[in-house]
Amino acid sequence: MDQRSTQTRRTFLRNVGLSATSLTLGCYWVSTDKAIAGLVPAESGSGATVLMNWISIDESGQITLFNHRSEMGQGTFQAIPQIIAEELEVSMERVDVQYVPASPDKFGPQPQEGSFSIRGWYDQLLRMGASAREMLIEAASKRWKVPRAECYAKDGQVIHRPTGLTLEYKELVKEAAVLTPPEDVPLKSRKDYTQIGKPQRRKDTAAKVNGTAVFGMDVKIPGMLYAVVERSPRIRGKVKRIDDTQVMAVRGVKKVFKVDRVIFGVMFEGVAIVADTLWTAMQARKLLKVEWDDSTFEHLDSEALLKRMHDDLAKPTPSDIFETSLQNCSTKVDAIYELPFQSHSCMEPLNCTADVRSDSITIWGPIQEANWIQADLSERFNTPKSNVSVNMTFLGGGFGRKGFTDYPYEAAMISKEMKAPVQVVWSSEDDMTMGPFRGGGVYRCRGGLNAQKKISAFQVITSGPGMGPGQDHDAKPHPMSQNNGELPGLLTDYYSAIPHYSFGGISTKFPIPTMWWRAPGANTAAFAGESFIDELAHAAGQDPLQFRSAHLVSPRYVALVEKLRNVSKWPTRKKGEGWGVAITDCFGGIVGQVVRVSRNASNKVTIDKVFAVIDCGIYVNPDIIRAQIEGSIVMAMGASVFHGTHFKDGRAIEKNFNSYRMPRIGDIPEIEVHIMENEEKPGGVGEPGLPAFAPALCNALYDLTGKRVRTLPFALIEV
Repeated sequence: MDQRSTQTRRTFLRNVGLSATSLTLGCYWVSTDKAIAGLVPAESGSGATVLMNWISIDESGQITLFNHRSEMGQGTFQAIPQIIAEELEVSMERVDVQYVPASPDKFGPQPQEGSFSIRGWYDQLLRMGASAREMLIEAASKRWKVPRAECYAKDGQVIHRPTGLTLEYKELVKEAAVLTPPEDVPLKSRKDYTQIGKPQRRKDTAAKVNGTAVFGMDVKIPGMLYAVVERSPRIRGKVKRIDDTQVMAVRGVKKVFKVDRVIFGVMFEGVAIVADTLWTAMQARKLLKVEWDDSTFEHLDSEALLKRMHDDLAKPTPSDIFETSLQNCSTKVDAIYELPFQSHSCMEPLNCTADVRSDSITIWGPIQEANWIQADLSERFNTPKSNVSVNMTFLGGGFGRKGFTDYPYEAAMISKEMKAPVQVVWSSEDDMTMGPFRGGGVYRCRGGLNAQKKISAFQVITSGPGMGPGQDHDAKPHPMSQNNGELPGLLTDYYSAIPHYSFGGISTKFPIPTMWWRAPGANTAAFAGESFIDELAHAAGQDPLQFRSAHLVSPRYVALVEKLRNVSKWPTRKKGEGWGVAITDCFGGIVGQVVRVSRNASNKVTIDKVFAVIDCGIYVNPDIIRAQIEGSIVMAMGASVFHGTHFKDGRAIEKNFNSYRMPRIGDIPEIEVHIMENEEKPGGVGEPGLPAFAPALCNALYDLTGKRVRTLPFALIEV
């Protein structure tokens, strides 16, 4: 981890374990879908020919595939190379995987968000592997002086079909390296895949088990200092006075000074304590005395904020067409749903190592959005992007928080002040109380049924803090839409099945910063939407799953509902059990979940089992998909029945895992995951698995108890 921003390409290749001579190539497709197929000469003396740094095969036989996306548990470190390996005709057992630094010119967009890694890159990754394979086959045919058509690749070697002659890739590297990558390459039929669609042991598992995996806080740089930052408990407070007398008396403390971090363009102040060890900095922080000016900060409580959001529901201008349609319905339902703020609460708190020099910036850390951070630092420090190196480590969770630019910027500012590399580490208390948080929200759903017991009118009004640094003014309400717009997570068939629908809302005044959180938008809206669909089903006196089916026509939706019905054995429901269903569509993945609950011998409600079916189109690694869906359900369970962030006098109340309680292994029900088989384009997985759980659980509780749960989180023992 001692690479500096001044390293040469040759040094980089050596650092990632490659020999001096290698075939390193890749293809990034621009919007025209035409491959950029020009070879970029390597630096003098390196012995390598480079095309955008994607695949390397050296003369020792080592195959290295470079992963351009961050790995925070979602499996891209395995899945991206697995796609390339399929067309390259090599087993993942023979492959080494390495990260690459931020370089949008070479690797295209690198932000890790929206479950985009596979659905956004699948075709390009296939063609990268195929391009390398075709270059190696061409090199073999030239050496043998035989027609290209007589040769094929398999298991890391090229085979001459008539004679059975073979050449390993390592023997062809030099000849292949001077060839021009083909723009159009033949791709394998899916039925011939040996890697894609098959369970594969993850390449990062062993390292994470034995402790050799490098996370942000594992980074060690010669001469590195450590820093922690004291922050205003009301987040937006300004530094009024610093008393560091006792701090500077601590042996090992180097300096104390004010530092800024930037969220959505707004400066948030703190006081940095820099020392020779992390422990010294942490202990010295306890002695620091800071007087904060938070006189312009609204000291709001959660109760007051909730009332404000409820009041805001009446502000959007009504839709006369919808109101008329609703009045004509034979059955009407009106319900309000409430969701709290949430902290990202990663097991690994925020941290970042920065080395700022006069003409360069180097960053190491658990980076979720490498390109954004590179661009932000380049602009704020007036340093060319080419001189800003952002190096990703493994992430101990991210969920969107580690996609922000504030913590690398803060680390860079501290490094610049100290003229030395500095690792800045947040405590869990910092991480959970300083935001940005997932915004809470209130949803008012109104709808009605026609004489045929189908939905004829459907409206959702939303209020809650919009994503940003905090809002200190009342937003202007907007008219409600009429038959346009959408509710995140809601199945799109409803828009064509419902004659009159209307969406709208308002951004509620609240001074604390908010941002995305796993499955943004859908993680709150789907709770309201799918809970309300269930309420309409019961108002119609119909089976909730059948009621949904009656409004769906798209073959993928219909197939998923039927699969969910079969695997959950929905028709076998019986008294004494509660069954709930929810189906959502977001980030390229369609997910249906059935939750089954009952009362135990102590008459307490228990979650017995969760059935989940996902349609993510063509998939890469089923084991990773199952793990992601299971993890999404556990995370959704935490947000449904265990934790939320609340505020008192402008301060976050929940400060660590003792009060922001995570689900424990004994809380987790049996989870059964099924993957739909089809030929649809690859979709998302990491985010789509979360939104359906909360409404499915609350719908199951209604089925068991006859009581509607419309506010999260709630305690199961109180149901």
